[in-house]
Amino acid sequence: MIQNNALTLHVEEITKDFVGLRALEDVTLSLHRGEILGLIGPNGSGKTTLINVITGFLKPTRGRVRVGDTDITGWPPHRIAHVGLARTFQTIKLFRGLTVLENVEVAAVSAGLSRPQARERALWALERVGATHLATIPAGALPYGEERRIEVARALASRPIFLFLDEPAAGLNEQESDTLLEMLTPLPRETGCGMLIVDHDMRLIMRLCHRLHVLNYGRTICEGTPNEVRHDKEVIAAYLGSGRRMLPC
Repeated sequence: MIQNNALTLHVEEITKDFVGLRALEDVTLSLHRGEILGLIGPNGSGKTTLINVITGFLKPTRGRVRVGDTDITGWPPHRIAHVGLARTFQTIKLFRGLTVLENVEVAAVSAGLSRPQARERALWALERVGATHLATIPAGALPYGEERRIEVARALASRPIFLFLDEPAAGLNEQESDTLLEMLTPLPRETGCGMLIVDHDMRLIMRLCHRLHVLNYGRTICEGTPNEVRHDKEVIAAYLGSGRRMLPC
């Protein structure tokens, strides 16, 4: 893992083509350690595709991804994970026959830690997300909202430099979303990681993120603070049509 507190993730002019479809076109963004960046946009705007490119699950048609001065473009996911990038997925991928602690340990072992180190790291990650009390419970017995919490713990188990959360509030009710907000808000400060979050829960996004990056049809249409983005005419039109004055908060 690269150990440098001043590192920045640079995504430079990323374009991704599929057969007959351009999913991303010249997307450029940066993510600093200690900050929370929201990646938002209507359905089909390319948000998950961009995360997949950054974390190695897809290769870009053109463009570069750098961590500091290290070019990681096109690296396989396991190699990118060892550089310090971790992610969650829209579909929860817990091992339901294992305990919560064992699930998080598996993630730590896959990051290259020994079993004793993985146990220590897993307990640390569960503490960070407020889930130590769930350690001995089978993952298959968890309520849906707690499954989302454990997915974040699994990603944290590798102590990432940059953490990518793909729709962590999907399927959560308002109370569960508020709990997620309380859990996520201190993580960059406490762990030193940079966090990029994709979600359609605008109430969560507007309160959680320091900056927002907005995609529509695979292109960047706006960047700025949550308040700046809420009032941007192109963003409002993309989400709501031209009849509304601002996004909800």
